[in-house]
Amino acid sequence: MSAPETPAALARTHAFVFPGQGAQKVGMGRAWADVSAAARDAFAEADEALGRPLSKLCWEGPEDELNLTANTQPALLATSIAIHRALLETGTPFAPVAFAGHSLGEWSAQVAAGALDFADALRLVRRRGELMQEAVPVGVGGMAAIIGMDLEAISAVAADATADFPDEVCAVANLNGPGQTVLAGHRTAIDRAVELAKARGARKATILAVSAPFHSPLMKPAREGMAELLAATEVRDPAVPVITNVDAAPVTTGEAARDALIRQIDHGVRWVEVVRYMAERMGVGLFIEVGPGTVLAGLNRRIIDGLRVASTGEPAQLEKLLAMMDES
Repeated sequence: MSAPETPAALARTHAFVFPGQGAQKVGMGRAWADVSAAARDAFAEADEALGRPLSKLCWEGPEDELNLTANTQPALLATSIAIHRALLETGTPFAPVAFAGHSLGEWSAQVAAGALDFADALRLVRRRGELMQEAVPVGVGGMAAIIGMDLEAISAVAADATADFPDEVCAVANLNGPGQTVLAGHRTAIDRAVELAKARGARKATILAVSAPFHSPLMKPAREGMAELLAATEVRDPAVPVITNVDAAPVTTGEAARDALIRQIDHGVRWVEVVRYMAERMGVGLFIEVGPGTVLAGLNRRIIDGLRVASTGEPAQLEKLLAMMDES
């Protein structure tokens, strides 16, 4: 595909960030495949790697099948990498100083950074989704979004929700933005936490429509399963530092990248710290969301006032991105 005239110089240091579960939608990536040979080839590679028409599921659904965790994870990975390759195909002189991905998106970041082969990652995240679902029976686990409470208050809610139930888990799973945190654990504990949060002044406390308590200690069986699989997979040094969910710090070696992907399964997503690290420690002034939707653009704006963000889920967004890169 051809692109609008690219800027002669990049005025701002930029990073690529990749979305996770929740960003999926029927039709994702299709417009890019229509205009970009690189995107079409990426989807074809995904279909071949998985031995099924994943591209058709991304583009045509059905939605309920796309939303199954074992399907969502490879579908999002495939779409993000297709868009990443399409962006590079435009000839724009992208030179990101860092990559990062929210939850599953960290796998996309590692593929884009050259640490993982695309086909290997597709097969692994499909199994990751299966293992995460198998770790806790449907209905036993749950997650809730808490809006309008600081981390200290939410941590107290999580602790109090299990104070009289020592065999249950309620843990901070996602630090998505200031005053926007997700809890995960046993559904009964999550229900209690929601009521406690409301009683203590949360602006909103809502049970999420998810099939498992992701990023909580209940995911330990999934982590153990993925550790074995990743140990047998080649993971190279990423060509660009990847800021990981679990440590909110860069990894630059294959071994560290592997370890971070394993540990993130049953540990929280420290997205607020990830974004702040890139902005404050690495000087990133433009965060380019590579994948479907605009979830990360919204989160990132709330993390740092005035942060410049761009999304690339549709080819029509490319011209705006190039204009932002050319701004002084």
